[in-house]
Amino acid sequence: MQPGKRFEKIKWVLDRRQPDLTVVMDGVKKPHNVAAVIRTCDAVGISEIHTVTVQHGLRFRNHAASGTHKWIDVIRHHDVASTVAVLRMRGFHLLAAHHEPTARDFRTVDYTKPTAIVVGTELEGLSPETVALCDEMLRIPMSGMVESLNVSVATALILFEAHRQRTEAGFYETRRLDDETYTHRLFEFTHPQVSAYCRRKQLPYPAMNERGEIAEPFSAPSILQTPAS
Repeated sequence: MQPGKRFEKIKWVLDRRQPDLTVVMDGVKKPHNVAAVIRTCDAVGISEIHTVTVQHGLRFRNHAASGTHKWIDVIRHHDVASTVAVLRMRGFHLLAAHHEPTARDFRTVDYTKPTAIVVGTELEGLSPETVALCDEMLRIPMSGMVESLNVSVATALILFEAHRQRTEAGFYETRRLDDETYTHRLFEFTHPQVSAYCRRKQLPYPAMNERGEIAEPFSAPSILQTPAS
């Protein structure tokens, strides 16, 4: 993609990011499932997700994620309680994807409020302790012999229902990121190498012009200053 068109695409994507919609993966370990969830999150405009796992160095399979992990922040936590506490302080409504008869049909939930979808492991699902920390349970009605869907498939169904509701409510028509976050992410997406260099050196990001080019003298090695393709 040509640099100018790429810069316009990045701005178009950031204009549609949903800062009050997220996913919490509790113990999801299989790299292809993690990558598939991240890919769906990017598709519906999520910019930050949360994982609860003791596993360090969580890897992504490139063929499943298609590089989308570069566009989404993955916040790692060591326990569910602290994750829930952080999200509650930010005003999120926590929905446990848990296939129980008493759970609500996922299509009847209002996703236009600040929402965190909590999904569990591939085999066991969510623990009773995690479910108890959430505000509501939701389920995907099924008519076959199997009792549950793959975690990435279930997450995709729920998120695209959220996308449908938010589209109808006009959430994707105006930018919802605050100016500081928007400017910060715009530079990181346009100049990932320079932004990484600045973080290592604890330097502020330089300004960009209307074409996405660095618009002021900058001391980073010149090889870093070309927008990524």
